[in-house]
Amino acid sequence: MRRTASLAIASLAFAAALGAAPAASATGSAPATPGTGAGAAAFHCDPGKFCIYSGWDGGGTRCQWSSEKVANTADLCSFIRNGKNVLSVWNGTGHRVQYYTQTNYNARVGSTTAGHGGNLQGSYQIRSFKKQ
Repeated sequence: MRRTASLAIASLAFAAALGAAPAASATGSAPATPGTGAGAAAFHCDPGKFCIYSGWDGGGTRCQWSSEKVANTADLCSFIRNGKNVLSVWNGTGHRVQYYTQTNYNARVGSTTAGHGGNLQGSYQIRSFKKQ
């Protein structure tokens, strides 16, 4: 019985250690390059552009902008127009980008530093953004 309990505790500790691995973050601390890393779908984003994706890890449909700010992303992004949420982002600009769930820079939901990206919560659309 004691051996079974020890094995169960060791299994739980191992599972907890696996679950403690850092998750992808749109505000990661180390610079990365789009399209690198094990299993990265792509994060294909042209240099100098801010990109949003309909899929995780830069997958799905991509919309990208080089503008300093965009008051309504649905104007030029088909998956936003069709009601799909943004699941990942890449900031290929030289500036932090703040993004909002409403048009005209209302309801700030997050930001991503220059040269970073990652998966988002996935429960909202980015309807406007601006560089800082």
